[in-house]
Amino acid sequence: MALVLGVDSSTQSCKVVVRDAVTGTVVRTGRASHPDGTEVDPEAWWDALQRALADVAGAHGAAMDDIAAWSVGGQQHGMVALDEHGQVIRPALLWNDTRSAGAAADLVAELGAEQFSIRTGVVPVASFTVTKLRWLADHEPHNAARVAAVALPHDWLTWRLRGFGPDDPQLDELVTDRSDASGTGYWGSDGYDRDILSLALRRDASDIVLPRVLGRTEHVTAKDGVLVAPGAGDNAGAALGLDARSGDAVVSVGTSGTVFAVTDTPAHDASGTVAGFADAAGGWLPLIATLNAARVMDATAALLGVDHATFSELALKAAPGAGGLVLQPWFEGERTPNLPDATATLFGMTLASTTRENLARAAIEGVLCGLAHGLDAIRAQGVSPTRILLIGGAAQSRAVQTIAAQVFDVPVVVPEPQEYVALGAAAQAAWALTGERPRWTAGGVAPVPVASVPGIRAQYAARLP
Repeated sequence: MALVLGVDSSTQSCKVVVRDAVTGTVVRTGRASHPDGTEVDPEAWWDALQRALADVAGAHGAAMDDIAAWSVGGQQHGMVALDEHGQVIRPALLWNDTRSAGAAADLVAELGAEQFSIRTGVVPVASFTVTKLRWLADHEPHNAARVAAVALPHDWLTWRLRGFGPDDPQLDELVTDRSDASGTGYWGSDGYDRDILSLALRRDASDIVLPRVLGRTEHVTAKDGVLVAPGAGDNAGAALGLDARSGDAVVSVGTSGTVFAVTDTPAHDASGTVAGFADAAGGWLPLIATLNAARVMDATAALLGVDHATFSELALKAAPGAGGLVLQPWFEGERTPNLPDATATLFGMTLASTTRENLARAAIEGVLCGLAHGLDAIRAQGVSPTRILLIGGAAQSRAVQTIAAQVFDVPVVVPEPQEYVALGAAAQAAWALTGERPRWTAGGVAPVPVASVPGIRAQYAARLP
């Protein structure tokens, strides 16, 4: 039985799964937590990966001795800047670090949103790597001058796990995939755009090492000879793990909220609302992301002094529309719409509407309406989804499932909770090993009856700026 291993190095934790390369059966798993914060020393990710692999090993001894191929998926956009010796120059700025919002605005003003969209498929916002490099140039020029290579989180972890690093700093061994490269803001259909990279760093960037972008069927090897697949950004990894195909839209309600669709053609949205990302299977993944998702519900449940199960019960006791109570859930700024300095606002408070039940429901409706608004933007790019796959930690809430069926206007299905990014990375490893994309489908897909209530969306939309 050939085994493949997939890694998901996400914002909050590192998850590892081992699967049978033929059947897709999960053989063993492991995980370890990451530190909080919007900037993290990448060594913390490396340490978490070692702990997760040790968890995988358990009684088996060594976690990777019987692995035929492996792949790393991970959070997109994070800036890992390396010097010529392979040392990390400063803690990585993560996707949810909004300090580069001003840099994003400057870059768009200098090059133009239309040019960015045409050349890279995205218009920079604070999340993207290109804006973090401009922030580095403006605020830490001494560090910017030391940059010899720029990697993304999954690129750097792949490089380290293959046996490279400060003790063997072969920067030209850095590799990535098209899905993660497409989230940098300096990669497009013609490859890396060095002019944009130079614009970001305010210097000639022709000599900076960027990870080689591997095709969907390409692989490299670790120093021990094991096959290593290209890896993927987290959303592209999840699409593989779900075996999402054309016609599917995925809505993820986790630390962040995302909506993406699997398409055969790239998106070019000069407004910047829809990011025209690539996927890990040779297609495209038009995507919107929100900074505020499950943590909105966490915070509201804590405010009400209840656990998640009771929070769900409270929300379901309220009528659709929460009695006119509307929560605009921009607690930590927002990416869609692009309002990095925004704060949350509660509208429609009256003596009648201000109840525990309505507040619980308004929190869920606010998160889901924001994601539905994003799905409308993806539709405007010519995408016509026929079903929604609802995933993420909050997707297991009965209230979230019920209200999603009322907010969205296409069928919602809820796959069995799994670590879909890590599962997708393992599928990618199997693809590298066998030469064929696995057809492993997500288990336990349960339909939620469509019960669309247009008034919920209309009430929320009336409060948008």
